[in-house]
Amino acid sequence: MKSVSADKDRKNRFFECLWTQAAVVQHKICHTDFQCGTCQFDKAMMRVSERNRRFRKQGLTWKGRGGRIVFWKEKMREKPPGKRPCLHSMKGKIQFRICINDYQCGNCEFDQYFDDQHMVHAVVTPIDIMDIHGFKLPQGYYLHRGHSWIKLEEDLEVRVGIDDFSSRVLGPLDEIKAPLLGKVVSQGDKSIHLRRGNKEASIVSPVSGIVTALNPDMLSSMKKGKRSAYTDGWVMRIRTDSLRESLKSLMIGDEARSFLSEEIDALYQLIEAEKGSLAADGGQLGHDIYGNLSESSWERLTARFF
Repeated sequence: MKSVSADKDRKNRFFECLWTQAAVVQHKICHTDFQCGTCQFDKAMMRVSERNRRFRKQGLTWKGRGGRIVFWKEKMREKPPGKRPCLHSMKGKIQFRICINDYQCGNCEFDQYFDDQHMVHAVVTPIDIMDIHGFKLPQGYYLHRGHSWIKLEEDLEVRVGIDDFSSRVLGPLDEIKAPLLGKVVSQGDKSIHLRRGNKEASIVSPVSGIVTALNPDMLSSMKKGKRSAYTDGWVMRIRTDSLRESLKSLMIGDEARSFLSEEIDALYQLIEAEKGSLAADGGQLGHDIYGNLSESSWERLTARFF
């Protein structure tokens, strides 16, 4: 697959409409960069093809204009399997690739992978970030008491991750496991599983819903590079139909600040009980708290905070 930079070249080229590439219509150029949902031509063709489909289902044929028009995916399926291009190839985003899922993009692993890659690089860095005794939390992010967070997205979807507190308490991880795509998760369930060496911990899902996307970079080797807990360090996206209900159990703004302040106080007490008062860096905690404690402290940390 070409790199995402190939999108820059696309802007200087003309691409045929999907309906033309499928040979349903002739000589139609796409003028919306394949944002078909905003295209009036696509909407009109969808209406006509759906009308014709209903007639065919009844054993009838529409006698008027456009009676032979079919949905472009149906037309593509008439081609030999080796000549059916992937939708992303048709849009000019990658080199030629065969469609291997009968144009059912909704459950296509490659389509999911492609979208994940674009979402990873499209994450917007939050500007207004709260600093609570050295720990970070962006304004506008909702926090669960189990130290997972959500950022509201579009279409009832939320982006989910683990907060700066848990990232620093547990230190660099060797593995993160998240639920499979399409998996139903419930708020409060231990759905994100973490491993450091032979030590394991679990973080709860902050909302209920269906997993719609995973961050492939976070689910691969965790030591390839440092990632921000709130930007490129997200773990999964969830579509939730019960967002309003889920938000009742989450914290934001001053409530989240107060909660984290209490958690940090409890963390200091736990560390001081093991190592005495913190002298280094004026008592500030580092980015690998467990790594500076005894091996047995893992169980105490995870039992208290996660």
